Amino acid sequence: MLEKDIEKILVSEKQIEEICVRLGKQITEDYQGKDPLIIGLLKGCMPFMAQLIKNIDLYCEIELMGVSSYHGGISSSSDVKITKDLDASVSHRHVLIAEDIVDTGKTLDVITKLLLHRGAASVEVVTLLDKPEGRIVPFTPKYVGTVIPKAFVVGYGLDYDERYRNLPYVGILKAEVYKK
Repeated sequence: MLEKDIEKILVSEKQIEEICVRLGKQITEDYQGKDPLIIGLLKGCMPFMAQLIKNIDLYCEIELMGVSSYHGGISSSSDVKITKDLDASVSHRHVLIAEDIVDTGKTLDVITKLLLHRGAASVEVVTLLDKPEGRIVPFTPKYVGTVIPKAFVVGYGLDYDERYRNLPYVGILKAEVYKK
């Protein structure tokens, strides 16, 4: 049913699995002995973070943080809101933010600065998707699954109006769906 709204699949389920294996191995190597705190940014991070952490062979802790910058619609606002804060302290911790997509860079810029202000030893970002053409704030994630073009994508945690998050792949949403 949902597939009828998808113009094109950009990242298949198999590609996502391969990305998570590759990123998990790299994070395992880079964070040896650091016991990272992996923070997922809700809600979009859930499928990616769940798949990614299965491929990280380290002692690590996970946390979730609710952050919103879209507030409905298809473009990010400049207003970043924390809707659910962390339960654990980041003080002296090596933090790895797990994100579904880096688009404008605004949200991650704000959250990275906040976590460093709260005393994190380091803050890096792992993202399934990087959309550098969408940047309004200079931001470069350390770990990138794949780079995508500037298009409105849904699936695998990414949504339009809270829909499509449950697709097992990432696809371009047909314009007629969101231009109604």
